[in-house]
Amino acid sequence: MQPKFTGDILPSIIVFLVALPLCMGIAIASGMPPASGLITGIIGGIVVGVIAGSPLQVSGPAAGLAVLVAQIVQEHGVNALGPMLIVAGVIQFGAGMFKTGQWFRAISPAVIYGMLTGIGILIFASQFHVMLDDKPGSNGVMNLLTIPRALHNDFSKEGYEQHHVPALLGLMTITTLMLWNRFRPKALKMIPGALIGVVLATVTALVWDAKVNYVDVPANLLAAANWMSLDRFAILTNKSALISTLTLAFVASAETLLSAGAVDRMHDGPRSDYDQELRAQGVGNFLCGIAGSLPMTGVIVRSSANVLAGGKTRWSAVMHGVWMLAFVAALPFVLERVPIASLAGILVYTGYKLMDWKSAKALAKYGHMPLWIFGATVAGIVGIDLLTGVILGILLSFGKLIQTASQIDIWVQQGEDQQRADVHISGAATFVKLPVIAQTFQKLPRNIQCHVHFAELVSIDHSVMDLLTSLEDEFERGGGRLVTEWDHLHVRHENLIRGTQQQQEDKVSK
Repeated sequence: MQPKFTGDILPSIIVFLVALPLCMGIAIASGMPPASGLITGIIGGIVVGVIAGSPLQVSGPAAGLAVLVAQIVQEHGVNALGPMLIVAGVIQFGAGMFKTGQWFRAISPAVIYGMLTGIGILIFASQFHVMLDDKPGSNGVMNLLTIPRALHNDFSKEGYEQHHVPALLGLMTITTLMLWNRFRPKALKMIPGALIGVVLATVTALVWDAKVNYVDVPANLLAAANWMSLDRFAILTNKSALISTLTLAFVASAETLLSAGAVDRMHDGPRSDYDQELRAQGVGNFLCGIAGSLPMTGVIVRSSANVLAGGKTRWSAVMHGVWMLAFVAALPFVLERVPIASLAGILVYTGYKLMDWKSAKALAKYGHMPLWIFGATVAGIVGIDLLTGVILGILLSFGKLIQTASQIDIWVQQGEDQQRADVHISGAATFVKLPVIAQTFQKLPRNIQCHVHFAELVSIDHSVMDLLTSLEDEFERGGGRLVTEWDHLHVRHENLIRGTQQQQEDKVSK
């Protein structure tokens, strides 16, 4: 009898070919050695693949976290990443145990698009310099502003040997990737363009004997791991490091679950268990922390390659990790011939693709506020840091929510004899709009019949109820009457109405 996983062998090889250059490139973009990205890719495949809640999702180092990791390494050093990842993994596992998976998916799309675009800009700007075998600056704004200077250096005679050759290798990779994706033969459609680009650039550099920076891959991957030691946990007493840890857990979880949702829409197989996926990611990041490697998330690029290649079970993800381990163990000298500029070229293209301006433009149909949220998130990420940008976007989203929840429309119909007025209230009558409601009634004389209509009211709170109760007394003292149609309120307000009616009965009894 044929084993069930045999149909996943070819998809696993395709995913392996997609993941291999990305694992190394993302590590370099994060300010970490390429081996750290390979270790995370292997753990993401072999360990997380077995226990994942999203069977066809593939986990590994993600471009979305490269910016944050680079900030951590720059501020706290490489050794700080291990304890941060261990704690972030525990947080993710706990979040899965407490079944918070669905909550992570409730983040505003404007914040998500803004986060991806901001990260894309940062990756594009930093890796553009790496593609020239140049050193990126300390922040995104500096990297963007110094691109013209980098291009000038590239075209100068002095910069030919140092920058011009790696730039050509990077551009060759990008051009090959784009052309392959557009014109590849149907028979070879599963071979990733990134791999073709890297192979071509590597062969060119080898034939050319190019004096450029190459990938440094150790012969022994276990020896290359930056194994965790207990004394490193002291870094978590640093407030900035603790905030970065929480950011790691949050961003990794959000990116993973958004990717899982996208993967579910691509196939008809079993749906994702988001809480189980969170727990699996927690285990994976805990192990990555022990090995001192990169953080992991569920990655849409590898996952979509898995689905499109015909992956049916979690074994395709598991086997891709096995192939990666076997390749690194048996053929590390092959990877050592890969120019860093070529991997940077892949990430320049990845950064460009992450800039989701089309989705941002689509937000305009929901009004101006989503665009403001998107813009503020991007500006915060590029101008300050990832956490600030995301928090700014979330705060603006909450502001929009409060504004929407407090929208109210009040209009008054005056009778011809001026002895009756009908006040119609629609929307949300809450304490936020209490001054507006009070001002409307303030303009009405107290010696008339005033009917308040609630048929189109979606919510009301105690402060507005209390106002209406006091207005009934005012109209009564002025010789008029305030008629409130409590029966038209929604059932969910029954208890509140009952309390208000009790107040009225108490007044009558007195």
